[in-house]
Amino acid sequence: MKHDDDTSLNRRQALKCAAWAGSGLVWTLNGGVPGSSLVGSAEAAATGFSFVQISDSHIGFNKPANPNPNATLTEAIGKIGGLPMKPAFMIHTGDITHLSRPNEFDDADQLIGAAKLDVHYVPGEHDVIDENNGAAYLSRYGKLSQGKGWYSFDRGGAHFVGLVNVYDLKAGGMGNLGAEQLAWLGGDLKSKSASTPIVVFAHIPLWTVAPEWGWGTQDSAEALKLLARFGSVTVLNGHIHQIAQKVEGNMTFHTARSTAFPQPAPGSAPAPGPQLAPADQLRSLLGLSSVRLAHGKQPLAIVDSTLAG
Repeated sequence: MKHDDDTSLNRRQALKCAAWAGSGLVWTLNGGVPGSSLVGSAEAAATGFSFVQISDSHIGFNKPANPNPNATLTEAIGKIGGLPMKPAFMIHTGDITHLSRPNEFDDADQLIGAAKLDVHYVPGEHDVIDENNGAAYLSRYGKLSQGKGWYSFDRGGAHFVGLVNVYDLKAGGMGNLGAEQLAWLGGDLKSKSASTPIVVFAHIPLWTVAPEWGWGTQDSAEALKLLARFGSVTVLNGHIHQIAQKVEGNMTFHTARSTAFPQPAPGSAPAPGPQLAPADQLRSLLGLSSVRLAHGKQPLAIVDSTLAG
């Protein structure tokens, strides 16, 4: 799609705003260009199809960065119940648990189940580190999936694709989709018209946020080529525990906050990892995302909110 000079200026202005989008703004996409409005405004409260994203719950984590991730996940689920529009379902973009232990999955299921929503999962690397290479995750959440847990479904006029890029990770290495999954993705998208809104979700970002920290997917370009013909593509990820956004043509990339603990911004620390925050500031660094798909001039909006407000 070609954009005139005014549209390009709007895009640059919108991207400048993205650094503080998590304060409670609605991001609406028109032709791939984001615009924003305050949460609670008439625009933000417009009716339409919506779903919610949570990520990186790390149930079982017990270090000083958050000794009780169960409590903050419970708070996140409580906020979902208070949304002005009841979501149609929930997406969890991985690291449900910290060590892939059965009791951690049990606790997560109980806490997330309080939302009383259908939940669509993809694994994080912490969900597949059991001695059977992710068997515990797949037995719970992957029974209807393909390969190592990838799948798709249709809802509200959009096509949703859950991808898996967390297997065989090396320390500090990038995520990987693999030839088998990419071939499946090509076949999955083949029958969809170019006007179908596509929502892709995976744990590790499908764009390179910080290669020195492994915050990206090494073969994501091949997946993005398959998605390039669609007029509206939204890619939702977790893993980095903070808001990051990027717009390329008709593709919008968005990472969610964790419900457990923050991580440092790229370049602000020697390495990624749990970041200790003052107790009275922790909840301002944790949160969730609500996504609305509506027909008309404003097809998609993303609202990021923190546990603090």
